[in-house]
Amino acid sequence: MNPAGEEKSSFIRYLEDLVRNQDRGALAALRRGLGKPPGTALDMHRYVVSYLPPKLTWMQEEAYFLLAALFAYWHQGKDLVAPNPPANLGASLAQMATRENEDSLDRRFTALLKSHREDLPHHLRQVVGLLKSNEVPVDWQQLLKDLLNWDHENQFVQRKWARSFWGRRATAATLPESETQNELNEEAAS
Repeated sequence: MNPAGEEKSSFIRYLEDLVRNQDRGALAALRRGLGKPPGTALDMHRYVVSYLPPKLTWMQEEAYFLLAALFAYWHQGKDLVAPNPPANLGASLAQMATRENEDSLDRRFTALLKSHREDLPHHLRQVVGLLKSNEVPVDWQQLLKDLLNWDHENQFVQRKWARSFWGRRATAATLPESETQNELNEEAAS
């Protein structure tokens, strides 16, 4: 969820408009970037290049192409943009974590956190696919920021995702049973 007062980038607003306007052709062209190195699916260029901010490095451009492909993938078959997504990808994954899928999800999430930039598209595609199949929304604005900062030396993106993913479960585990159940009931109702 974007902090109050923070405006979405024009790129994210543009992608959301593709969904709202049901521009299935553009979204299909963006999905063609899945499974390919970011920026190499030429069908995407028509829908991405003119919306890129000026003076990006190639690595920054790759983040935009990757995000556009993942956005189109998650929104395939949807006519609406999900309101109020969790704060970051770790929080989105925590929202879908259950006892049944906990070990598998932990392994996927750990592999994602350890990913080098060149492996990130593969791991993100898997994770976004899980979120899509469980109807868990993604904060695309935050994901774009996180992709742009993935290689930061202090790994603040990975640490923030880890706190959101594992921290929520740790908090739930320390609450008395009745509070945990009340919290789960409140989340299910919203």
